[in-house]
Amino acid sequence: MASPILGVPAARPEGIMNHMHDTDLLPDAHRRGLFRRIGLATALTVVLMALVPPGAAWAHNALTEATPAKNATLEKAPAGVELRFLQKLDPDDTTITVTGADRKAVATSPPAVDGATGSVTFTEPLTNGEYTVAYRVASRDGHKVQGSYRFTVADPASTASAAPPVTTSPSAAPVAAGTPATQPAAETTSTTSGPMVIAGLGTAGVLLVAGGYWFARRRRTHSS
Repeated sequence: MASPILGVPAARPEGIMNHMHDTDLLPDAHRRGLFRRIGLATALTVVLMALVPPGAAWAHNALTEATPAKNATLEKAPAGVELRFLQKLDPDDTTITVTGADRKAVATSPPAVDGATGSVTFTEPLTNGEYTVAYRVASRDGHKVQGSYRFTVADPASTASAAPPVTTSPSAAPVAAGTPATQPAAETTSTTSGPMVIAGLGTAGVLLVAGGYWFARRRRTHSS
């Protein structure tokens, strides 16, 4: 470029030119470093997920669907109870029981197993009242999973006399609203082990990628 005064090419300081070239190359270098970190994080996540076999991630069974549903209030008495689980059930190791508010067992058929579904049928129509469904099944690894939930029958067409009788015995009064002693209190926490493993691996991958991106931006900021 010619000087506007002398008409001769203007001098370009070598230091300034080198600095310009270095500045132009820095973004590409940072991008390459970021891509390497993302690739490393992705590969690490894939390897960690591959090291956890499906049997270990989902070793314990879990209830996924129930009919009647948990805490449901039905205007018509159900014909039976159907429970669906994560894993296939063992007919010889599947128990499903139903009890009334008086803690007396409701007459049902033996549990019928179809794949991951277990069901029982009531031998007599249910009357109005609260009922507790309890189950005990086996997991793929042999671990026993048990749990319980309640539902209520409130058929408007049913007469008051059809409701389960409430005894006036002092010993029975506090038991009516309690959980049966022979029934498990709630779903076991072991059923969440599989989702927690997968979620942990995914979170680790995301944190690695985010950390690499933050580190690359920080280096680029300091360099510029």
